[in-house]
Amino acid sequence: MSLAGAYEVLRTNNKISATIIATGSETSLAIDVGHKLATDGIYSKVISMPCQELFDQQSEIYKNKILNETKLVVSIEASETGYWKKYTGSKGLNFGIDDFGKSAPYKDIYNHFGLSSEIIVKKIKKRL
Repeated sequence: MSLAGAYEVLRTNNKISATIIATGSETSLAIDVGHKLATDGIYSKVISMPCQELFDQQSEIYKNKILNETKLVVSIEASETGYWKKYTGSKGLNFGIDDFGKSAPYKDIYNHFGLSSEIIVKKIKKRL
């Protein structure tokens, strides 16, 4: 297997309306979001992107296959969101943490910053 930096890990239907990109531990959150959307008849694919540098080196064909299948591209990462905007575009959604200085159990922090499947699903539905 070649190292491409980004890989499709879930597809809930052949015809999809959203691409959800995540990395690390947020990939499981993205998969949960994909399943919850599918329950409501909104289909998506989840992309695990562990290495943006490798992904950026791929052919335009591969990058288009990953990023340009849907009009809506969403990123989820418990870090700053600015870097992800080059993948999600001006019409995408970026979920992350653009603030510092919070201290609490991680689930409380995630909820505070909107990194819960319920909040993300609600915002994706609103955008679609």
